[in-house]
Amino acid sequence: MPTGHNTEIRTDIPHSARIWNYWMGGQDNYDIDRQVGDASLEIDPDIGEMATESRKFLIRAVEHLAGEVGIRQFLDIGTGLPTMQNTHEVAQSIAPDARIVYVDNDPLVLTHARALLTSTTDEGVTTYIEADFNTPEQILDAARNILNLTQPVGVMFMGVLGHAQTYDDLLRIVRTVMAAVPSGSHLVYWDGTTDSPYYVRMCEEYAKSGGVPYIPRTQDQLRSVFDGFDLLEPGFGKITHWRRSELELVTVRDVAAYGGVARKP
Repeated sequence: MPTGHNTEIRTDIPHSARIWNYWMGGQDNYDIDRQVGDASLEIDPDIGEMATESRKFLIRAVEHLAGEVGIRQFLDIGTGLPTMQNTHEVAQSIAPDARIVYVDNDPLVLTHARALLTSTTDEGVTTYIEADFNTPEQILDAARNILNLTQPVGVMFMGVLGHAQTYDDLLRIVRTVMAAVPSGSHLVYWDGTTDSPYYVRMCEEYAKSGGVPYIPRTQDQLRSVFDGFDLLEPGFGKITHWRRSELELVTVRDVAAYGGVARKP
C-alpha cells in the first residue's frame, strides 16, 4: 500500500500489490511488475513462498478469529489485490453475518475491489475504503460508518507496514487504530524481517526500481508492535509456524516473515 494519493494506474513503475499478485499466480499485473518480480526471485527465491505463506497465515488467523473467538468485524488495512480466499470469503464462510472493511489507496486495487469484493452472504457486509494507511484517523472515520467500534474488531496489517517510512510511523499507525477499537479486539500483523540477507538485498533492489520502498525490520522491532496486547499461542514467531499441524511443519519452508495474533485486553 504505497504512500500518497494515487489518481491513475501507473504501468511504467512497479507496484508491490501487483508484484505480489504475480507471485501468487494472479493476472492483475503489468510487464514492469513481472520484470521486477522475476528479478526479485533471482535475488531471493523464497519471496514467492512468502507470498503464498502469508495468505495461508491470513486464512488460519481469520478462521480462528471468526470461529473460536467469535469476531464478526474485520478491518483489513492495505489489502492489496484480491486473490484466493480473501478475508471476507474466509470470515463469511464461518460467520455469514461478518462485516469486512478493506482499505487501500491504489487505483487498480480499487477497480478490482469494486468488482470482486462483494459479500458472499445476504447477511454479511463487504466494503472498501480508499485511504492511505499513513492517515489512520481518516480510515477510522470512514470505518465507523460500517463497523460498530464499540464491539470487537479484527484489525489486520498483512505484510504492508514495511512501506511505512520509519519505524515510529509504523508504531503510530498500529497504535492509533488499536486505540480506537475496544477490549476483545485482535491485531493480526506480520512483516518481512532482516533475517535473510537475500531478502534484504531484494528489498534494496526493489527500491531502486521506482517502487515505494519496503523496509525489512528486526524481529525485536516487530515483536514490540504487540507490546500491551496479549499474544495468542504460539506467540510471536514465523508466520509459517502459526497454528500449523506437526505434519505441515515437517514440509513447510521457512521465510523471513514474522508476526502473530494478539488480543487487546
